[in-house]
Amino acid sequence: MDINWTDFMAPVWLSIKIAVITSLIVFILAAAIAKAMANRKFPGHSLIETVLLLPLVLPPTVVGFVLLVVLGRRSWLGEWYENLTGGTILFTWGSAVIASVVVAFPLVYRTLKAGFEGVDRDLEDAARAQGAGEFQVLRYVTLPLAIRTLAAGYVLGFARGLGEFGATIMVAGNIPNRTQTIPTAIYVAVDGGDMTLAWLWVISIIAISAIMLMFVNRYS
Repeated sequence: MDINWTDFMAPVWLSIKIAVITSLIVFILAAAIAKAMANRKFPGHSLIETVLLLPLVLPPTVVGFVLLVVLGRRSWLGEWYENLTGGTILFTWGSAVIASVVVAFPLVYRTLKAGFEGVDRDLEDAARAQGAGEFQVLRYVTLPLAIRTLAAGYVLGFARGLGEFGATIMVAGNIPNRTQTIPTAIYVAVDGGDMTLAWLWVISIIAISAIMLMFVNRYS
């Protein structure tokens, strides 16, 4: 079978782009919120935790449906975006990033929060007693001690962005060379009986994931 390698690589490059952007956004958001929530109890804490973790237990198609409504042309957000840019958020690679961020956030948040809570608070207090400011405590004490967990959280965000399917196909669709990612490409290939092409995409996503894991295991 002759394979058009340009068409084959399009979902690969798009998936990598979405995974990189997703992992960066999710990591920054999750780190900030996890640090604020770690080792703290306040009124409404459980409710906030529930909302933050809700996408973890919901089917991806449910998340996709909610995003479809929130980002659609009839919503205030979708209408504002269309007035601003002249286009829609839905069925673009940007909407795939949004879907991946929402789905990946709970996993990364839980991982990073556990990492921050695992840092010895006595060491942080000792640094403060020596005159260190909160930023210095974070930079020189908290982050170095939590680095392995932070690295694991980043990889989880990357992997979730790379492999997201259910929510993505609802808000971004499966448009070749525009919104088709590796998971959606595999689905279409299998549905069309093209097992060779499906296997090649499966191998590619396994290889990308393995490279990320080896990098983190080596440098964390």
